[in-house]
Amino acid sequence: MRELSYQECLDLLRVEHIGRIGVVIDDQVYVLPVNFRLVETSAVTWIAIRTRPGNVLDHPGRRVAFEIDGFDEARRHGWSVLVRGTLQRVDPDAADFGERFDPAPWIEDERESWLVIDPYAITGRLLPGMQPTWAFVTEAYL
Repeated sequence: MRELSYQECLDLLRVEHIGRIGVVIDDQVYVLPVNFRLVETSAVTWIAIRTRPGNVLDHPGRRVAFEIDGFDEARRHGWSVLVRGTLQRVDPDAADFGERFDPAPWIEDERESWLVIDPYAITGRLLPGMQPTWAFVTEAYL
């Protein structure tokens, strides 16, 4: 296993659009799939999400964990990026935030609460795949 660099983590966050967010509420752990968008400006790096007002995620100030990952089962290769941070509410009309960074949720029903994860840590790991095994020995043919 190898640690991914911060830049490698950002590269993966740029191309993925579905992740899982975990939060603890009243001693209960919730992990939910969400559509997201990486927000990168000269001043901030955030993970933007939209949710229904008042639902389990709509609580600014909560600490959360957010994860994306990918797997190739045939080669036993995989990677994972973990973002730990705090949920913050965002005004989608401020600085055209909604237009520039809409995470485009698959389900549009009343997802009018715009939140970002303000990260304090972005880390990742790579599980390098197994090398293919050949059914013959190359030295036997040389």
